[in-house]
Amino acid sequence: NLFRVVWQLGDYFINRHLLPLIGFFLLVVFLGVGLTLDPREIPSPFIDKKAPEFSVPSLFDPQLQVSNTQFIGKVWLFNVFASWCVACRQEHPLLNQMAKQNLLTIVGMNYKDERKDAINWLSELGNPYSVIAHDYEGEVGINYGVYGVPESFLIDKSGLIRYKQIGPFTAEIIKSKLIPMINELQAEL
Repeated sequence: NLFRVVWQLGDYFINRHLLPLIGFFLLVVFLGVGLTLDPREIPSPFIDKKAPEFSVPSLFDPQLQVSNTQFIGKVWLFNVFASWCVACRQEHPLLNQMAKQNLLTIVGMNYKDERKDAINWLSELGNPYSVIAHDYEGEVGINYGVYGVPESFLIDKSGLIRYKQIGPFTAEIIKSKLIPMINELQAEL
C-alpha cells in the first residue's frame, strides 16, 4: 500500500506541477527564439518564382496601363508605397539616391491611396520611379503577398522575384544586400 501511495503522490505531483512547469519553460524558450528573429527576414514563397502579372492604371495618367510585362529583359525594383505610410517617407530619400545612380529601373506601385495624395507626396519628396502603377483596390498587392507598406521586390530580366524587402530599406541593406544582388543580376545574360 505504501508503494501505491508513493506512486499516486508522484503521479499527482508530475501531472499537477511538473508537466505545466515543463510546458511553461518550453513556451519561454520558443518565445525567446522568436524574439531574436528579424521580422523583415520572413521567407517569401515568391523568391525565385515568376512575378505575378498585373496591368493597372498609371498614377499620373489613368488612361495608360502599367504592366509588369513592360520590364521583361530588365532588372527592376518594384516598390510598393503610399502617401499615408510613415516608413515610406523614411525610405524615400534612399530610393531617390538609387534613381540618381541609375543602377536599375525603379517601378513604383501606389497602394490603396488616393491619386491626388500620392501625386502631392511625390511632388514634395521627389519621384525616383520610371513609372508608377496605381493599385487603389490593393489587388496587385494581394497577388504579391504584400503585408504592409513599404515593401519592395527585386525582379530579374526573366521576370523572377529574386529578393523581397519587408519594411523600409536602410542604407546598410541597400549597400550590403541590394546593390550586390543588382550587380549580379545585371551581369546575367
